[in-house]
Amino acid sequence: MIFHIAVNFQGYSINDILECSIDECLSLFVGERKIIKSLTLLVEIGLGYLKMGQTLTTLSGGEGQRLKLAKELLKQGNKRSLYLLDEPTTGLHPNDTTQLLKLLHRLVDAGHTVMMVEHNSQVIREADWVVDLGPEGGDKGGQVIAAGTPRDIRKSPISYTANYL
Repeated sequence: MIFHIAVNFQGYSINDILECSIDECLSLFVGERKIIKSLTLLVEIGLGYLKMGQTLTTLSGGEGQRLKLAKELLKQGNKRSLYLLDEPTTGLHPNDTTQLLKLLHRLVDAGHTVMMVEHNSQVIREADWVVDLGPEGGDKGGQVIAAGTPRDIRKSPISYTANYL
């Protein structure tokens, strides 16, 4: 004898849910506090259009990066962490960079520390503190040219970065 059991949630099969976007699932999972917390964060960082069952291999670099950082934010609880990022905006569309910045601000607001090597002026302008190295790259670099807030860096007469802020 073969039994066929259909599992549904709110009238949706598992496959139906996996085909829904994260945005669509917000209304579906009302009352499911843990699920809503995760889905809301994903919507807030601009990933609400992704399908629930979308495979990781189909995500862009920016989408994957935001997803990893969102996972970190959700699992931390009261634990404080240091995040070291090396050129996290390389290859990202400016809209992805904006969404990444939102997520990084949330990490900092939650008490975490974020340090990064970055050349993107959009990101540098958002930093709390900048250490500008130079005066050139390679053998002609490595000296602290300026340090401080982005406003402080803008005032430096010898900083190349100042020209872009």
